[in-house]
Amino acid sequence: MRVGLFLTCLVDLMRPSIGFATLKLLETAACEVIVPEAQTCCGQPSYNAGDYAAARELAIKLALEFADCDYVVVPSGSCASMIRVHYPSLFTDDSEPARRVRALAARTYELTDFLVNVLKLQTVPGHYQGRLSYHDSCSGLRELGVKQQPRALLAMLPDVELKEMNQCETCCGFGGTFAVKFGDISTQMADNKCRNIHASGANAVVAGDLGCLLNIEGRLRRIGDAATRVLHIAEVLAGEQGEVPCK
Repeated sequence: MRVGLFLTCLVDLMRPSIGFATLKLLETAACEVIVPEAQTCCGQPSYNAGDYAAARELAIKLALEFADCDYVVVPSGSCASMIRVHYPSLFTDDSEPARRVRALAARTYELTDFLVNVLKLQTVPGHYQGRLSYHDSCSGLRELGVKQQPRALLAMLPDVELKEMNQCETCCGFGGTFAVKFGDISTQMADNKCRNIHASGANAVVAGDLGCLLNIEGRLRRIGDAATRVLHIAEVLAGEQGEVPCK
């Protein structure tokens, strides 16, 4: 099975460890992983800003780069949703580029959805000991139905205690440019999320979108919390999260 790994801009630039953890998970499951070197952005910023022409160009570029892959896997609900849900809406004709893009959309999966529903994993290579709380990112949850998949995977780690936070499905306040345009509202939403994390009793918060994680970690540190760990689901499942804390 040839699986294309779409890294996303944030992972590539801000936390490459997520990409390496995703690679480990896929290779452990006997996938042949393809990582096109020329891959860039999925076009979501352009799409959200109304620049559909730029988004279409990036969609066509991505479809060509991953044309030889059986599946494309993305360690981000928002970028996976951009490709799977929104790419088809950018093309209303039946041209060759449009067909390529629609075919790409149909075989693109968010990471945990792919691991559970396509690969049907029964074990994961990682290890983690401690109390985790899971934040459901908006796009993955609402557009792709990613809810039980990460929890099912975390349940494969015997020393993980999942502590569900209150309002785990509520937005963290990131939302791409939302955090810039509506800074005060975003900050309050992030504060609410941090309070819920603390109230859960977890010593780490886990999510499937790096945008959410950066927003949550930034707010935790600004309010003086230097202890709560902020991890991507791939890092936990692959055992690539650095020093393993004790309970």
